[in-house]
Amino acid sequence: MNSETFSGRLKRAPETARFLRRAAPAFLREISKDCKRESLPAPVSPQPKLWPEEGLHAAWLGHSTVLLKLDGFTILTDPVFSSRIGLSVGPLTVGIKRLVEVAAPLADVPHIDLVLLSHAHMDHFDLPSLRRLENRGTRVVTAYRTSDLLRPKRYASVHELRWDESVQAGQAKVTAFEVAHWGARMRSDVYRGYNGYLIEAGRHRVIFGGDTAYTGSFQRLRSSLPIHLAIMPIGAYNPWIRVHCNPEQAWTMANHAGAEFVLPVHHQTFQLSHEPRLEPIERILAAAGPNPERVCVRQIGEDFHL
Repeated sequence: MNSETFSGRLKRAPETARFLRRAAPAFLREISKDCKRESLPAPVSPQPKLWPEEGLHAAWLGHSTVLLKLDGFTILTDPVFSSRIGLSVGPLTVGIKRLVEVAAPLADVPHIDLVLLSHAHMDHFDLPSLRRLENRGTRVVTAYRTSDLLRPKRYASVHELRWDESVQAGQAKVTAFEVAHWGARMRSDVYRGYNGYLIEAGRHRVIFGGDTAYTGSFQRLRSSLPIHLAIMPIGAYNPWIRVHCNPEQAWTMANHAGAEFVLPVHHQTFQLSHEPRLEPIERILAAAGPNPERVCVRQIGEDFHL
């Protein structure tokens, strides 16, 4: 990140703080409303331990958590296995409750070679889940100035990436790219980074869009090499369109990158905004027009094989 980029981020910090203050009352109302609500079971239960060692395999476990297996190399994006997201106080978490349970508990997930973290927001960087994933055989790639939230010595390695930086993490080369979001976990830590990622593992190239509003950054990912899968956020845009893309914008950005298939995430799992629960998936299917098969996963728990 150059000095001009960092200066621009600091100039946006007061605007981000004002946005968070406006969002706080709605967040607290949601917490009080869902205290007694039961989470629904996931409509589909994947069986990732039965996946073959060759090929590209992906399962949407809920929110932005996707399990990938690329020729035997396993990757988990923004893992959230907790029943609530929010502030952890001892064994308790004060925050928003899941609408739908995680599609596969950690016991049903194979050993993870790489955990990929887009940014430090609590619905993407869930500390109780990350504590459970600690393993000296697991690598972590995370955004700039977020590794202080982890216990790095309990993993094989932890790499922080700024935009346009790359690292070889086992069998996967991971490159961070710019997205349109913000990185603060609390109100004041606006110095934290936020990334999308290009994953290259063997024959396969996958985009994990993290969390983003509409941006032209995805156009720069297009090349003569194919993008087999783009994991794109499609929810929480009403009224947060300044920081979360809508389904049509997610579809456009995936097309800008030249993605063959799109796996929509960041919807149906937590009530973070005002749009109806199924509206995001309905809108991206409509955006796909005559090619709905390119939207390769529609329900929590569904998997995709290429």
